[in-house]
Amino acid sequence: MAPLSAVLIAQNEEGKIADALASVAFCDEIVVVDSGSTDRTREIAERAGARVLVHSPWPGFVAQRNSAVDAALHDWILALDADERVTPSLREEIQALARDGFTHDAYRIPRVAFYIDRWIRATDWYPDRQVRLFDRRKGRWEGQLVHESVRVHGSVGTLRSDMEHHPYDDISAHMRKIDWYTSLWAQQAHADGRRTGTFELATSPLFAFLRNYVLKAGFRLGRAGMAVSAMNSYYTYTKLAKLDELSRRKPPSR
Repeated sequence: MAPLSAVLIAQNEEGKIADALASVAFCDEIVVVDSGSTDRTREIAERAGARVLVHSPWPGFVAQRNSAVDAALHDWILALDADERVTPSLREEIQALARDGFTHDAYRIPRVAFYIDRWIRATDWYPDRQVRLFDRRKGRWEGQLVHESVRVHGSVGTLRSDMEHHPYDDISAHMRKIDWYTSLWAQQAHADGRRTGTFELATSPLFAFLRNYVLKAGFRLGRAGMAVSAMNSYYTYTKLAKLDELSRRKPPSR
């Protein structure tokens, strides 16, 4: 079988990382790059058999993820976060590829999120296919401040089985993440010269809600579908409002 390295980045994930590590125990090694945890994250990872490296202060998502890839012993990489889990069916699919031979240079894996007591198989959140299994000789993390991804110089296949995602413990955690990510998005968009205005501020959040709740069948998921659709709309408005704020900000007078 082709040897496989599981790589994770983490910070203060003592409540979730054990399950993530258990789900990739089938890999030939596990590498965890920690960015300065103050809880038991590193201890839990080491007890699970992971090789733990500390890379602090935080260099940004792309640099941190690539540092984990570079630290791996093997070229085939399975990348996941502390709030993600490789399901048994996904494990079997990956092991079959490693045994029989990879036919592509990388593979997209669909993710299904657990939110408000149910799996979200609708809205913009599903299937949310991400390149997470790849040959590092052909792929590397790229991006800017937010929404990084693996850029592959070669062929990319798609796996059938889902990776589980447990992104938020509650609504408050979701809103904190939105606040962080929208600030990063606005900073990057402003630096790139993007601007917005009243029309986009008024219409884009509305369209985001309708797309998620109606076009992508969020209404079928009850209160969870409503929450995801509303939060995606809120995310859209907040990132644009922060961009508008940056665009209107005047330098301090001397």
